[in-house]
Amino acid sequence: MTLWKSGQGGGGAGEGVRVDRGSLMETVLSILVGLGLAAACGFRVFVPVLVLSIGARCGAVQLGENWAWLGETPALVALSLASGLEVLGYWIPWVDHLLDTIASPAAVVAGTLVAASQMGELNPMLQWSAALIAGGGLAGLVQTATVTTRAASTTLTGGIANPLFSTGETALAGVLSVGSIVVPGLVVLFIVIVLIATTRVVVGARRVAA
Repeated sequence: MTLWKSGQGGGGAGEGVRVDRGSLMETVLSILVGLGLAAACGFRVFVPVLVLSIGARCGAVQLGENWAWLGETPALVALSLASGLEVLGYWIPWVDHLLDTIASPAAVVAGTLVAASQMGELNPMLQWSAALIAGGGLAGLVQTATVTTRAASTTLTGGIANPLFSTGETALAGVLSVGSIVVPGLVVLFIVIVLIATTRVVVGARRVAA
């Protein structure tokens, strides 16, 4: 990525270095897309990756050479199947608890990957460090909130309300994923809302449990 480049022509010393604003803006928007998708991975692991795959296939999302496979048919089919099974699994009593156990670390991995896929212009060390801390961290935080909410729901309703929560989580995963691609400039607002909401959910659930 070229964020800085030498001035053209015979300009003086004051024109020595300037910012490539177009490249900078594209990079920032790509990072926002990645972070929005990472946050969505906290609600559902495979749905945001599926949306990313569809977006790449339709040309709405640009992927680096190392990530081009995400937009290919085998990946699209596999992610569609995985997303369908994940969504259905959360509607089955007790299976949702098993999925929570698996999804917690999986969400961090998925969040890291989708964030990294949109940071391909960065230095590899910076790319993966930022993807793990920001992308994986966001996904992990949201996933913690969903697990806490479902545990509180199980305690208060005997699990009867869990399918309702699961439906809401799936909807949020889809909306946040699509929104991250369609209006990446609003991802910051989405993330702030998600962080505030998840924090309140965790605090509220702990108070109920106490």
